[in-house]
Amino acid sequence: MSQEEATPVKVLHEDEPAPDFELPLNDGGTFKLSEAHGTPVVLYFYPKDDTPGCTTEACNFRDNMDVLSEAGALVYGISPDTVAAHNKFINKYDLNFPLLADEGAKVAQEYGVWKEKNMYGRKYMGIERTTFLISPDGTIAHIWRKVKPAGHAEDVLKTLGQFNW
Repeated sequence: MSQEEATPVKVLHEDEPAPDFELPLNDGGTFKLSEAHGTPVVLYFYPKDDTPGCTTEACNFRDNMDVLSEAGALVYGISPDTVAAHNKFINKYDLNFPLLADEGAKVAQEYGVWKEKNMYGRKYMGIERTTFLISPDGTIAHIWRKVKPAGHAEDVLKTLGQFNW
């Protein structure tokens, strides 16, 4: 299925199991969500590497990574970009967390964030900026939908601090 074909949008909810997936990492390895059980995981879906909002969001996570790590969380950015694009983005902004390449947007569809968008009257399929906090047991602890990039990492950190894992 191409990225341009819409499938019915799935809606995930808090307290339900997070869909497992395996995606290529920017470093050439792979990440499988189920292998991170036992640790809180922040999955943030963003539209495109090196665009203004996505850069703001990524740099916000970068600048808060020490505190997020101290809170025990693993952070992963996910977009439909290639591993090569992720590596350029990471190097350009000195990002200190991994990015996952969801080429074909299968995981974005599974998480219900691959949606029809409309810009200047042009409709297209793309990522709706969304973040999932996955609890150590693999359930969805919190969902942020239609995220505003600036200050988002601080919101994630504040919510993370409300849980006793």
